[in-house]
Amino acid sequence: MLAQDLCSAMQNAFRARHRWVSLPHTTQTLGVLTVLLQNGFITSLSRGTEYIPSPAAFLTAKPAQQRIWAQLKYRDERPVLNAMHAVSLPSKRVFMDAEDLRLLCTGRAVKNVKALGMGEIAVVRTQHVENEWVEAREAIALNLRGGEIMCRAS
Repeated sequence: MLAQDLCSAMQNAFRARHRWVSLPHTTQTLGVLTVLLQNGFITSLSRGTEYIPSPAAFLTAKPAQQRIWAQLKYRDERPVLNAMHAVSLPSKRVFMDAEDLRLLCTGRAVKNVKALGMGEIAVVRTQHVENEWVEAREAIALNLRGGEIMCRAS
């Protein structure tokens, strides 16, 4: 699943006030949703099939029917996730080193990417095996070399 498809599916689910959203089971989807979960934008993640969020059913389902279910988070009847946009596109990948990430997180635009605002995160895919999917500020704290900016959420 492409980053822009994931962002569209998440935004559509929040705008329609759904409680759960079902997304294809891919490494990228799981990585981005894990970062959203760690930063409080969604309530929980579960594996399941096209129809139900059931880990038991996930184990017996065919790969094409396996899904990741994300429970969406609301506060005072309003969605916690206001916007989610893809930064790196198939036609234009956006890579940043550690210094560029630092500038982005401290309020400066880098490589035609607007600076991160208050309460906004950027999901970074790194080459580090243990920390392949991290938030930009976490990548700086872990002294990672940088990576591809996949999407941003606020």
